[in-house]
Amino acid sequence: MAIRFYESKIITYNMIYAIILAAICFTNSTMVVAVPRLINVVNLGAMANGRTDSARSFQAAWNSACLSANPATIYVPAGRFFLSSVDFQGERCNNKAIEFRIDGTLVAPSDYRKFKTVDNVWIKFDKVVGVSISGGILDGQGAGLWACKASSGSCPIGATTLGFYNSRNIVIGGLSSVNSQKFHIVLDGCQNVNLQGITISAAGNSPNTDGVHIQSSSGVTVLNSHIATGDDCISIGPGSSNLWIQGISCGPGHGISIGSLGWTAQEAGVQNVTVTTAMFKGTENGVRIKTWARESNGFVRGVVFEHLTMVAVDNPVIIDQHYCPGESDRCPEAVSGVRISEVRYEDIHGTSATAVGVKLDCSKEHPCSGISMEGVNLSYNNRPAQDLCINAVGTAGGGAAAGIHHTVHTTTSCF
Repeated sequence: MAIRFYESKIITYNMIYAIILAAICFTNSTMVVAVPRLINVVNLGAMANGRTDSARSFQAAWNSACLSANPATIYVPAGRFFLSSVDFQGERCNNKAIEFRIDGTLVAPSDYRKFKTVDNVWIKFDKVVGVSISGGILDGQGAGLWACKASSGSCPIGATTLGFYNSRNIVIGGLSSVNSQKFHIVLDGCQNVNLQGITISAAGNSPNTDGVHIQSSSGVTVLNSHIATGDDCISIGPGSSNLWIQGISCGPGHGISIGSLGWTAQEAGVQNVTVTTAMFKGTENGVRIKTWARESNGFVRGVVFEHLTMVAVDNPVIIDQHYCPGESDRCPEAVSGVRISEVRYEDIHGTSATAVGVKLDCSKEHPCSGISMEGVNLSYNNRPAQDLCINAVGTAGGGAAAGIHHTVHTTTSCF
């Protein structure tokens, strides 16, 4: 019995030792996997002099990160790094945790006529998963192209500064984009994207320089960002859903727009969009839905615009289903087929720069329905701003939103 007890004791000790050894090995293995690989673009030949093209070095850093079994950080130190253009492809990238940590400035070519881009995108990500960008400045050097467009009709279309296409699980924080040739940031065909603390800046008269353009994407959040540009601060295109936009400071610019929609007969709709706690200062529009007057099966539904402050905004609240910028003789003469429903405006206050603060110009064939207004209080020259509603059906509440002390102001011409 004693021998058996002794042998049993040895077996027990051996088992405990094996378990401890396995735990140590597992812990060490886990620690190795968890340590991210750091790839400094300077070590791959990038030069921070603002003149030497570092595109190959950035591409090499991406390729190296994609081959890594561990999470990888591509580090861009302080300085100005000139990039002709870069195309980061994710189809053959095995790494789903790549971070770009940028302390410096990435500089685009200043000569827009020699600007070689990939599909008119300066910095392009396609089919990537788990990419994050933190910090840094992207300088699109677009002033030359803006001047060309202002004086001539024979100019290139220009390049989007940063584009993500067919990608998911993307995080962008603390990034600044200045003087983009065209759109600053584009999200097209993406899922689960978080933008936070973004700063976008371009001249108020810079053409087509939308701050953030979202299209065919879902699960996108844009938080606590300042956008000053020459076009829409945020534009939302067909096929977008489940968007949350909060804490935006917009101006100058054209406001936050859903659309333009309805250019084609077969078009994906827009749904479940919330814009909350935002300020618009000196913008052309506040919150806008715009559609072409053309045949279309498109739609907009489930939209909330709430807790918004307007300061000298030309069109604080607007639905325009006869949208046609530019020459009037080219405007479609049909009726918009885009159906707009279930749009709620709540606690929208401040000043209009024009006499009409609320303008809902909806489709004659498909009137806007389910429009709700609660706590909309806009003034013009120290008097209540007017409301103009055509082909719109909805309700106007008489009380204030919870915790809000602004009274409703909607004339009976609307509902």
